[in-house]
Amino acid sequence: MSAVYLVRHGQASFGTDDYDRLSDRGRAQATALGQAWEASGFLPTQAYAGSMKRHAQTAIAALDAAGPSDGYDVDGGWDEFPHESVVEAYAPGYATTDARAFQATFVAAVARWASGEHDADYPESYASFTSRVLAAFDRVTSALGKGETAVVFTSGGPLAVVAAHLLAGDAATWSADAHMLWPRLNTVAINAGVTTVVTGASGRTLLAFNEHTHLPTDLLTYR
Repeated sequence: MSAVYLVRHGQASFGTDDYDRLSDRGRAQATALGQAWEASGFLPTQAYAGSMKRHAQTAIAALDAAGPSDGYDVDGGWDEFPHESVVEAYAPGYATTDARAFQATFVAAVARWASGEHDADYPESYASFTSRVLAAFDRVTSALGKGETAVVFTSGGPLAVVAAHLLAGDAATWSADAHMLWPRLNTVAINAGVTTVVTGASGRTLLAFNEHTHLPTDLLTYR
């Protein structure tokens, strides 16, 4: 049996002119994850990251803290959906530094995007996003040998796609059940949380979602 560990990036820099970089807390979250791996003697056989800055910074901090590694490969299939465009299409010109207020707008904007009724308004449709992520997931699982482990540093949206897909039965197509599950999982993904998938003769199974016991209470964030 093999395993894939999907890691959400550490806290990004919400409310600044460059969201796509880790905050000080985000770097501490990634380091805490790596330190937990080092304490348990864990190092992945393979490591991947999306192409976003926050993915790279999380991967570097976690892997450096875990011990000597061969680095990671970049796969843009694990990138987050274009959330700025999703919010802009729903509320043109919307801007706030209030995370709670933003969350309410974000949830409504994502629901509009995921409905599939306004695809022309977005650079990437919800259907294209889910297909992209599931293709990246297939690439990772196909490259794993028996007993090997892979870590993927990504965002909440992609890891929620994988989790919803597996909970819905790992069907070949994006099912209605997965479509219902995805927004619920996406909104509760914890920064530097770990979602675990095991693969074997019986297929691919979601073993754990959003595990975060490596994070002390003062490092627990959702955005």
